[in-house]
Amino acid sequence: MPAAVLIVDDEKNILLTLSQSLQLAGYRTELASSGQVALDVVSARPVDAVLMDVKMPDMDGLTVLSKLTALKPDLPVIMMSGHGTIDTAVKATQLGARDFLEKPLARDRLLVALRNALKHQAAMEELQELRAQLGRFDMVGGGPAMQRIFSLIQRTAPSEGRVLITGENGTGKELVARALHQNSKRKGGPFVKLNCAAVPHDLIESELFGHEKGAFTGAVSVRRGKFELAHEGTLFLDEIGDMPAAMQSKLLRVLQEGELERVGGAETLKVDVRVIAATNKNLEKEIAAGRFREDLYYRINVVQIHSPPLRERREDLPDLIDTFLREACAKNGRRPLALSPDALAVMSAYDYPGNVRELRNLVERLAILCEGPIVSRTDALELLPRGRPLPPMPEPTVGGDVPAAPPPAATAPAAEPALASPGGWRPRVDQTFREQVEDAEREIIQRVLAHTHDNVTEAARILDLERGHFYKKMKALGLRRGQSEA
Repeated sequence: MPAAVLIVDDEKNILLTLSQSLQLAGYRTELASSGQVALDVVSARPVDAVLMDVKMPDMDGLTVLSKLTALKPDLPVIMMSGHGTIDTAVKATQLGARDFLEKPLARDRLLVALRNALKHQAAMEELQELRAQLGRFDMVGGGPAMQRIFSLIQRTAPSEGRVLITGENGTGKELVARALHQNSKRKGGPFVKLNCAAVPHDLIESELFGHEKGAFTGAVSVRRGKFELAHEGTLFLDEIGDMPAAMQSKLLRVLQEGELERVGGAETLKVDVRVIAATNKNLEKEIAAGRFREDLYYRINVVQIHSPPLRERREDLPDLIDTFLREACAKNGRRPLALSPDALAVMSAYDYPGNVRELRNLVERLAILCEGPIVSRTDALELLPRGRPLPPMPEPTVGGDVPAAPPPAATAPAAEPALASPGGWRPRVDQTFREQVEDAEREIIQRVLAHTHDNVTEAARILDLERGHFYKKMKALGLRRGQSEA
């Protein structure tokens, strides 16, 4: 069904002109001659986007915009004005407008703005669906390592047992802790976290147990600590291996007795808290070195869950990259991108010392910088840090990232050096411009069809083409389903 656009303007002629223009472009339209009518329409029936004037007599467009944002936060709104100023445009954007157009409206500019707003909204909805599909653990991965973690979470979460999560930085230890909380009997209570390595040693006791007014210089009021804030919920102590020795004994007492006193206080407070701890250190080695209490280790290590580094779960890389790429494109208002097989091979060969955290950041950089719609091997190589391990260059194939050059004739005279682009492409002197363009189009379509497993509708969406036009393009290039690259 065509998208429905609500047009809001107090001038009847403008309403009718814009309505006719959008209908000719394939949209359904709703008309509102005032801000209040617009609010009534949006409350009564669904619309996909709003095109609204700023200057209106009963209620100006910016006021209506703020009410629409409160009523339908995800509804894309495009503002228009014949007296637009930078201040007005900035304020409209701050209130949630997707775009700001100056009257008289150029039809092409209007259609581009509307199409972009609807595409961004569709991407955000796709992102929400994607997040829902990640499952109740909010983690991506179907390989053996992640299946073991899911199984442990499923069995451990309903219990009251304390859990120690081990693993390198960036492996998602906090996600495991949150999954344990969200699937426990305490899920209705608070989830409170403290990074023990990020708090100065002389302040960590106050952070954990709170303090009374006047307990020390700067203690101008009573403060509740993390244990109190986590009462009847879960306290996540990240990087517990960095906790000072003096605090370890005080933490052990709280875990044993379920009681604490605020710093500078005399009152004993009862707390009901499930503690989940995490560390990137080998605590057994820390115990042997005298830096961690053995009795505290046994208190927090009832169940241990190891979060593996990304290099040990490479089978999850395609799903992770796809998830992060969709998320990054939606977040940054970019059209969807697809990875070529060669680009995926490059990204799968890298070890990611920063683990999932590094992968997410690299993929977001790719979404911002890559022009797309297909991410090539060259794009991936430019993305990764210097000194990275690289996969071998694949043999040139028809439709691959690096086209095969014809072998030079034995008797051919020395030719002048060919001009080469940074991506490695060289012009073919034996082809016309049109033939080279068709070859490039054929390669792109083959790659997208391979990515979508010959799903023409999805391929057309990725390339931002009408489905009918996509079919015509395939026919013109001599392509059929099943001819996509493996």
